[in-house]
Amino acid sequence: MPPHHPNAAPSDWLLRWSHLIGPKPEPGLCRTLDAEHEVAPSHTAQPGARNAATAPGPAPHVLDLACGHGRHSRWLAARGCHVTALDRDPAALASLADLCTPAAPEPTPAGRVRTVQADLENAPWPLPGQQFDAVLVTNYLWRPLWPDLLASLRPGAVLIVETFAHGQARIGRPSRPEFLLQSGELLRLCQGLQVLAFEDGWLPEPARFVQRICAVRPLADASAQPARFFLNPGLARAD
Repeated sequence: MPPHHPNAAPSDWLLRWSHLIGPKPEPGLCRTLDAEHEVAPSHTAQPGARNAATAPGPAPHVLDLACGHGRHSRWLAARGCHVTALDRDPAALASLADLCTPAAPEPTPAGRVRTVQADLENAPWPLPGQQFDAVLVTNYLWRPLWPDLLASLRPGAVLIVETFAHGQARIGRPSRPEFLLQSGELLRLCQGLQVLAFEDGWLPEPARFVQRICAVRPLADASAQPARFFLNPGLARAD
């Protein structure tokens, strides 16, 4: 598939679950990404969000893995997130130059992007010990990275993944088995997380076989009251 333009619309899977992107809220507090979507405390969701710039509390820190030209990094930064955009292609990362902040342990201020250029498949994990409120992976699979991805989730953080699945080789690229998920594989990889949604099937425009999952790392305190995650908040706006 051709690379996405940096200003292309985000994926519908990210739009569907973007309300969950945010740091763990205080008890009784519901973070929202847009003021018009604020929710009564009795319906508190654990992370929350579509516009971190207008939401109470600190802005979420998001890792956009294999970000390409950064369409999702740009969309998240526009909503006030701290974004770490990680990719092996320096030319692709250069498209985010207008949002970049000087190198630092974390991107700052909110709404800015830290780019990290690294070979994810032939070099050590470039962000050891760093954790995020959300990790986003779209159209990328490298199985040896999964322990590092899971370790990058803070307690209460959300993992949003969508990539190609078995069957794709019959209609286009990628076609190599190491880049295609097998049936139910994301569910197995996410054991230990709370899975909120999982899909395994075919999508048109462009035609592709995909698997996608939204899952949350449980809080360290197993005795805490279970968080309430909204499953059908409606799609966030792409603009």
